[in-house]
Amino acid sequence: MAAAAASSSSSSSPVPVAASTPSKNVVLDTIGENKNVAADSSPGHGEPAVKPLKFKDPNFVHSGIGGAGVGKKNRVWKNLKQILATERMLPWKVNDPNYCNIDAPPSFKPAKKYSDISGLPANYTDPQSKLRFSSTEEFSYIRMLPSDIVTGYLALRKATSIVP
Repeated sequence: MAAAAASSSSSSSPVPVAASTPSKNVVLDTIGENKNVAADSSPGHGEPAVKPLKFKDPNFVHSGIGGAGVGKKNRVWKNLKQILATERMLPWKVNDPNYCNIDAPPSFKPAKKYSDISGLPANYTDPQSKLRFSSTEEFSYIRMLPSDIVTGYLALRKATSIVP
């Protein structure tokens, strides 16, 4: 590539080291100077070589760390206690929705089942005690449990207790 860029140049300036790509501006970096050269060879001399993209705003200023927004004050973050105190001060009406009174329809997906012993997702149910379990170790533990403990596990899950 450098040999192609160094075609017969009679001046004593160094050879630029950059490959030209179609339809983009290429920066040719030589020692001591930078040159912007349009690599697009458009036939009209009055037309710009690269058209600005429609979705890009030419007046955009980035407000991140460094750059144009250095002198601006950063956003102050509030903790949960401050947010709740601010919301309590707002004039809420009785019918305004909040997290407690929003009604949602029931889910179409079945409820997930978790192990009564470990809390892991359970794929199995003991047919004797109706306790859910996720591994063979839990199954052997369930089989060794007395009936009052099994009834306690079922009551925690709000399931109907089995009378043995």
